[in-house]
Amino acid sequence: MTIGNQRHSRLIRVLAGLWVATTVAACGGGGSSGSGSGVSGGDILIGASIPLSGPLAGFGAFEKWGYQHAVDTVNKAGGIMVDGQKRQVKLILLDDQTDPNVTVNNVTRLITREKVEALLGSCTDSLVEPGALIADRMGVPMVTACAATNTFGPTKQWKWAWDLFFNSEDLTEAPFNTVDDLGLQTNKKVAIIHSNGKNENVIGEQEWPKWAAKHGWQVVYNAAFPPTTTQFTSAVASVKASGADMFLTVFPPPPAIALRKQLAAAGYTPKIMVIEEGGEPVQFATALGKLADGVMVGGYWDPSFPYPGAQTLRQQFESETGQTFSQHIADTSTAAQILIDALGRAATLDKTKVNDEIAKTDKTYVVGPIKFGDDHTSTLPMVEEQWQDGKSPVIWPKKLANATVIFPMPSG
Repeated sequence: MTIGNQRHSRLIRVLAGLWVATTVAACGGGGSSGSGSGVSGGDILIGASIPLSGPLAGFGAFEKWGYQHAVDTVNKAGGIMVDGQKRQVKLILLDDQTDPNVTVNNVTRLITREKVEALLGSCTDSLVEPGALIADRMGVPMVTACAATNTFGPTKQWKWAWDLFFNSEDLTEAPFNTVDDLGLQTNKKVAIIHSNGKNENVIGEQEWPKWAAKHGWQVVYNAAFPPTTTQFTSAVASVKASGADMFLTVFPPPPAIALRKQLAAAGYTPKIMVIEEGGEPVQFATALGKLADGVMVGGYWDPSFPYPGAQTLRQQFESETGQTFSQHIADTSTAAQILIDALGRAATLDKTKVNDEIAKTDKTYVVGPIKFGDDHTSTLPMVEEQWQDGKSPVIWPKKLANATVIFPMPSG
């Protein structure tokens, strides 16, 4: 879920020279001009830069709702007691346009111009880490989701940034565990097409091949493409010729949708198809209709899980928006709730004290139990989901499954 090394180098140059934010259109909470004291009409200001446009906008829409929902909930309950006074929370959202350089601009603006007291994160490693680096450098607490914990945690010695999400190694082994545990019969041949972004390369070149070998599979095709690719004709022909019963891919939504259509047009229907990242948001199923049926994707939350408020959260989202829920409403509302709880326990806007309270988090939220380790991460357990008639129920592990696996995949 990230972008490659060239972008990383460019980002380092931006981080070194960027301290005054550029003008970026504000969304959600709006572009409040900070008062210099960190308050606006007595409000406690919290900010986030999220992808409301660009390839990851499908994720950003759910993040916006999740963050705002947590803020609205605490405000309806009277706000947060700070320095002996109940105060409301105001959320300022900026659109990072799925561009890490814009994320850097936005987070800098939120800190220097809007004077936010704390931050929430973007989505995917490529957007979360740039914002977290600015927060860490400028000493502002940030709680985020949507960055793989095994890549976020070891990145550096974080002081101010905290992440809750899944471990990408759990994500990438899940399809193989699903096949083994459910007793699905295959020819043990797997084909892989993946984005050549930094973390996608790790998934496609290292993690999936490692798990394939462990579980007795043969990788018969493996190719990488830029994350904006939408034409895969030659690769699709090679995958079809390989005869693989399992197909694995990881791309943002637009390429993922294009690839699925081209696989169908070529008449290639493996028994198992896994599409990570782009296969997750409901927009994937909406764009593909019946072609989405049978596609698997890793997951970490479902309203059926035994966590407080899980069913209610789904009902509230679908009632308010008229849209199908996403698991991202759970991790983002939890991230915001963790930050709000820390502010409440600290009972002050002193950033060091708030950050210390975040570190003490040990509670079961709507997304599950959260307790941060020394690397500032809390890992959510992995499940396997599958698109079935426009919904993505859990099919593995058996103890959490709320649907029967479609196997083999229906022909496109």
